[in-house]
Amino acid sequence: MKSLLITGGAGFIGSNAAHHFDRAGWRVVIFDNLSRRGAGRNLDWIREKTDVEFVQGDLRRPEEIESVFEKTQPEAVLHLGGQVAVTTSVVDPREDFEVNALGTFNVLEALRRFVPHAPLVYSSTNKVYGKMDQAVVVERDGRYAYRDQTQGIDEQFPLDFHSPYGCSKGAGDQYVLDYARIYDLKLTSFRQSCIYGPRQFGVEDQGWIAWFTIATRAKKPITIYGDGKQVRDVLHVDDLIRLYEMALQQPDRVAGEAFNVGGGPENTLSLLELVQILESRSQEPLPFTRADWRPGDQKVFVCDIRKIQDRLGWTPATRPAEGVGRLADWVEENLSTIQEALG
Repeated sequence: MKSLLITGGAGFIGSNAAHHFDRAGWRVVIFDNLSRRGAGRNLDWIREKTDVEFVQGDLRRPEEIESVFEKTQPEAVLHLGGQVAVTTSVVDPREDFEVNALGTFNVLEALRRFVPHAPLVYSSTNKVYGKMDQAVVVERDGRYAYRDQTQGIDEQFPLDFHSPYGCSKGAGDQYVLDYARIYDLKLTSFRQSCIYGPRQFGVEDQGWIAWFTIATRAKKPITIYGDGKQVRDVLHVDDLIRLYEMALQQPDRVAGEAFNVGGGPENTLSLLELVQILESRSQEPLPFTRADWRPGDQKVFVCDIRKIQDRLGWTPATRPAEGVGRLADWVEENLSTIQEALG
């Protein structure tokens, strides 16, 4: 039986990953400080459904992350813990830096000291590419699209960190790649784009698909910033976790490199298209208000996923309408718990 350590294991992606790997026969340890809303609820669910071991701790404290590495001796690591919202990083950039940049450094040092043989996958972000002014955007069929990058943004696109969040996650991204090179470690960075699915306690500033879905069912006010034609490639959490497993099982095929990971051009969604899906499901109009564009909001982001597809033979299986439907089912089944967690 292989052992797996998941930092941020009580979060949205982490809890789904913990459940999957436990069911697949791995011995799973999750490390989390339970600071994010909904994390406690996810931990309760994990404890009910799995035999996962929970260790409460903070990535900012090296002695705590070193202790869990030394005691559990993981054979693989998913580093998912972190501060996840651009807006939060602007309000408190020091905490954002300490959690994302320093926290990732602490994880890498603990791995290097105690389990240098273990492969690690880091959940980076598409925000490392910044505003992407070089990518010309046009309007097509009532939504935004790239004029030239028909397959999306690839890994050769220039890095251009914007916002404290972009800087902190980008620092972690580059530390992962450099530690892989300097210390010959099996480390991989996934620059992830718009992951969604059950156990995501989405709010307006982060987790937009989950937020719209929750707000629709809970009759909460919805605001669309800009014109609603903004497009993102979206990836269901089940497809992401399947990719995590493939990467951990074949670390030599991905070690030392960064990969764009999202739904790709076949799985894109605009804000207005999400509204249409939710309206179709509820069979009634979804009221929303409009507001000005938020600073730095991209009209389109779609990542080119051909590199990871070629390397591991992976491709997303869940189409947006199906995935949103599954998320909506979870929201309906757990609405009271979600509302209590979000306040």
